[in-house]
Amino acid sequence: MTAEVNDVKLEPAVQRASGGAKIRILETASVLFYGEGIRTVGIDRLISESSVTKATFYKHYGSKDRLILLYIEGRHTAEVARLEALVEASKTPLDAVRAVMDSVVTDIASPGFRGDAFLNAAAEFSEATHPVRSVVLRHREWLTGFLVELLQDAGHRMPGDAADDLILARDGAMSGGYAGDPIAASAALGRITDQVVRAAAA
Repeated sequence: MTAEVNDVKLEPAVQRASGGAKIRILETASVLFYGEGIRTVGIDRLISESSVTKATFYKHYGSKDRLILLYIEGRHTAEVARLEALVEASKTPLDAVRAVMDSVVTDIASPGFRGDAFLNAAAEFSEATHPVRSVVLRHREWLTGFLVELLQDAGHRMPGDAADDLILARDGAMSGGYAGDPIAASAALGRITDQVVRAAAA
């Protein structure tokens, strides 16, 4: 999971720094939780692959539950930064919408892609009141609002509906891209994006 800022699914939940057991543990968790599943990876595995002692692990995180929350919160923070950077680099709101959707296609084609980290986490923690679900919900609400604002700025007559369409298409493409045909999933996402952009430009 060495990747660029624009590859949230393959990057650590925090930026790399020289040394630091606490950072190393979180980086290791980010790699393992995304690649193998949160519940599958035990504390002993995290300790071993982080090259720390059990005492060091508990000193910094106290429990696996706290580490899980920091992992998913780190994913949210990284995704916000990533998408906001795409907006900054775009000339128009519609260019930004396309850039955001294109980034999903890039993710799907990336080595080690395993679907959406937030949907994966929600599937592993089915209890509606679990703290992980709260972070996932907050992330998805943020993402929807982010797209609504872009579409409003672009003059779309129904930005809320259009944002919902993009979110659903994105979710389907990420799931289908992992479990099925990534080319077909990416193409379908592109078609939905084209429809939304045309409607805004009309």
